[in-house]
Amino acid sequence: MSNEILPQTDLTFLPATADLTTLRQYLLDLFCRLAYKEGDFVLSSGQRSSYYINGKQVTLHPEGALAIGRILLSLLPMDTQAVAGLTLGADPIVTAVSVISAYEKRGLPALIIRKEAKGHGTKAYIEGPDLPTGAKVVVLEDVVTTGQSALKAVERLRDAGYSVDEVISLVDRQQGGAELYQSEGLKFQAVFTIEDLQQQYSQIK
Repeated sequence: MSNEILPQTDLTFLPATADLTTLRQYLLDLFCRLAYKEGDFVLSSGQRSSYYINGKQVTLHPEGALAIGRILLSLLPMDTQAVAGLTLGADPIVTAVSVISAYEKRGLPALIIRKEAKGHGTKAYIEGPDLPTGAKVVVLEDVVTTGQSALKAVERLRDAGYSVDEVISLVDRQQGGAELYQSEGLKFQAVFTIEDLQQQYSQIK
């Protein structure tokens, strides 16, 4: 357990009412204090890296989830009908956005994409409310490296008859993900790049 303590609730800051610029800076600080680590790591892609980003330290943090929900909702096209992502990393993200969307009277369902089909019952790849064929869904991700995880979610959703043309990530490691999405005809945007995190981290470490 880290000795780097960040209060569970900072009574001087209200992520539910802060403006989006302030909220973005707050979320960046959370990522640098809780999720970003430097060292020698092996990523899920098999690549070695001098740093690691454990996004769940922020996406499962109460104020972090609230900030994520508000920021990502603000980035979604107004004709978005649902948000989705590949389990496990995207689970708290799509949930946060869906909950915040209810407060904003947009009411966006959350869909969770399994890595393998459920072995019983409906044997479905996609968990969540059934949507009309052609419903516009945006895929959300915590950290994009090669882009394969979100692309798998896109493929599952398209196979189910949904329309998917955009991926939004909290952090882009800038290691090929954006180029992969472009080659697949997908729009891509990230809240932060790895340069954003490293610059902020160098100021607070």
